[in-house]
Amino acid sequence: MPIDPYAWLEQSLETIHRADWYRSVQTIDGRCGATVLLEGREVINFASNDYLGLAGDQRLITAGVAATQEFGTGSTGSRLLSGNRELHRKLEKAIASLKQTEDALVFSSGYLANLGAIAALVGKRDLILSDQYNHSSLKNGAILSGAAILEYPHCDVTALRNQLIEQRQNYRRCLILTDSVFSMDGDLCPLPTLIDIAAEFSCMLLVDEAHATGVMGKTGAGCVEHFNCTGKQLIQIGTLSKALGSLGGYVAGSATLIDFLRNRAPTWIYTTALSPADTAAALAAIEIVQQEPQRRTQLWENVDYLKKLMQQQVSELKLLPSESPIICFQLPTAADALKAGKYLKDAGIFAPAIRPPTVPTSRIRISAMATHQATHIDRLVAALQEFVMVKG
Repeated sequence: MPIDPYAWLEQSLETIHRADWYRSVQTIDGRCGATVLLEGREVINFASNDYLGLAGDQRLITAGVAATQEFGTGSTGSRLLSGNRELHRKLEKAIASLKQTEDALVFSSGYLANLGAIAALVGKRDLILSDQYNHSSLKNGAILSGAAILEYPHCDVTALRNQLIEQRQNYRRCLILTDSVFSMDGDLCPLPTLIDIAAEFSCMLLVDEAHATGVMGKTGAGCVEHFNCTGKQLIQIGTLSKALGSLGGYVAGSATLIDFLRNRAPTWIYTTALSPADTAAALAAIEIVQQEPQRRTQLWENVDYLKKLMQQQVSELKLLPSESPIICFQLPTAADALKAGKYLKDAGIFAPAIRPPTVPTSRIRISAMATHQATHIDRLVAALQEFVMVKG
């Protein structure tokens, strides 16, 4: 009697349920913003990566609609075939201007940007050193490349340097991978030290600025600007889908790097180009980031107010170190995190539980936005106070 080759799926799902790791979608209706309609009920939104509140901005919507009317809904092919538009090149030039690099290349998502860039830059004769807490796209890009992979403990530059002392001479090329803002913790990578180590050991350095673009630095250029490392030789990856309120990803760097990736990055060569609407919306967002620094100022005022209030009123919660708009507090188990998320949701706060295997320890992840009002933050902290009291 043949064995059902799909039977393992149900068994695997049962294991996921038992571990409290099961996930399901929650539907948001209407336009995104500081408050949203979650399954028909208005809640304050502390779950979004829309840090500057641009995803619902009328100017981005107008730009997307106008591009759709002019160019249609889809790009219809890859950039190297029928999908290239002058709009794509305008966006790439705008990104390079924001990042102060020689050039940039736009991908259909940030995930694809990481997969394609890493797979193009290193191969079976090479070594990748990757921060333990890196995003899935960095880790999977490393696997896809076929290079040897060593993870170093989170932000531990001493361990990284020791690994390079032991291993660097055994490989042709070496690529160091790191997020700049770690999305599930909120802390920053030690970028200046990483740049020095990369130079010392003749390594390439790839920095994922997904949660830093538009947020960090004097002009919103990211952690590279925040750490005064603009102009240093490195590979910058980012996304258009968070603070820039659209969809897509990019690589920014030297003209030679970008020209090479046009010819070798598989997730750019073999993927349909970014839609006209997404491209135009991202272009409008970059203009707003450059012309309206007050949005970034307001975001950081909200972050400071939220941190101060939490320290004063819910000091019992164990906050992870953070230098970004991402603030997390840990909970003992996945079940505890689910209970906390449900409690907040019942109180009109959307801040869902984050659990393994996404993170090593369960937590509630809170994201501040420039469009949050003080009353929104007050309500969040009041709900957390009540949760602490009920939890006992």
